[in-house]
Amino acid sequence: MVDDRMLLSYAQHVGVALAERGLMLASAESCTGGWVGQVVTAVAGSSAWYDRGFITYSNHAKQQMLGVQAATLTQYGAVSEQTAQEMATGAIKMSDAQVAVAVTGIAGPAGGSQEKPVGMVCFAWASKQGLAGSETHFFSGDREAIRRQAVGTALLGIIHLLDVMPPSLV
Repeated sequence: MVDDRMLLSYAQHVGVALAERGLMLASAESCTGGWVGQVVTAVAGSSAWYDRGFITYSNHAKQQMLGVQAATLTQYGAVSEQTAQEMATGAIKMSDAQVAVAVTGIAGPAGGSQEKPVGMVCFAWASKQGLAGSETHFFSGDREAIRRQAVGTALLGIIHLLDVMPPSLV
């Protein structure tokens, strides 16, 4: 189980890694409703490495604020790696950040389907150089547990991105 201390520890690690590289982060969130932004801004001094967050719960917000294409939403749906990818690249374009994370999913308790069940969450990470990766996870638990696991995964993905990419490529 991911608890608040773990999330704060992940956020602190993200902050150190970004600050060491002189980089800023942006987040684009749907099902987590700004929780990634809340966790990173719980770290003192985060204004040095966190630029902004986009809470894009509706499809219209994803399109308007992040430039997600209507065709992507129609073909793949809001909960898809393709949408997460466009959210992450849109967060880079619409901010002063060099690194971004995007989260979109179905936290429940309703809204799931056979194809996209409750607990399905899609992630994407991007840098100024372009898309860095995307993943889909299937979490279990209630709404809060799913969202908490999603925030942890989003932060761990940022850590991984910064750890594996040479600073010159970020």
